[in-house]
Amino acid sequence: MKCLICHDEWMPPISFAMLFTLRQADVCCPRCRARFIRLEGNRCERCSRLSDVPICADCIKWKQRKSALKQNYSVYIYDDWMKEVMNRFKFRGDYALVEAFRHDVCAVFNEHFSSDVFLVPIPLSPSRLAERGFNQAEAIASLLSLPMIFALRRIDDEKQSKKTRSERFVGRKFCLTGEDVAEKRIVIVDDIYTTGATVHEAANVLYAAGARDISSFTLIRS
Repeated sequence: MKCLICHDEWMPPISFAMLFTLRQADVCCPRCRARFIRLEGNRCERCSRLSDVPICADCIKWKQRKSALKQNYSVYIYDDWMKEVMNRFKFRGDYALVEAFRHDVCAVFNEHFSSDVFLVPIPLSPSRLAERGFNQAEAIASLLSLPMIFALRRIDDEKQSKKTRSERFVGRKFCLTGEDVAEKRIVIVDDIYTTGATVHEAANVLYAAGARDISSFTLIRS
């Protein structure tokens, strides 16, 4: 088979576990798989940033602002390898790459969340969705086989990656679609947590609509 990342031919080993559970072989060759670095070690318990203190300075500020977001869990470190993979995934429309994340996404999510939650993927604006062809947050959420609620609509059309740190905190990004989130346990799903501005605003909008337990899950913590 061909590696999903480098496209080199390789032969995955077939184990009894795969035969008896019908578990899919890895879509990445061992060389590419080894380059995905999972977040491990001491982390901020609220945002997953690598940290020697229980709560980082940024999260203390979010707490002072009374953010409705309980905590964020992320899967991977944002290194040069992840930048390259995400560039292909997001900006060059290589949707199939989402399968490279499946095992780690499911493992980390199931470690921290129960199955009685509803997923709210961070939306793209209509123009951005037309440009990319798919919503990367929704693609990541689809790996988890849990119900999704499309409760948010984006009203800010500018790319977050084009904004400065201070600009990410200015202006509203979302409004409600009318989907019911009242009293539900919500996990917001996005591709990357940088400043946290996106998921924190989303959490506050959902909280105002009646959601009462709101966390976020992101593929990457930068």
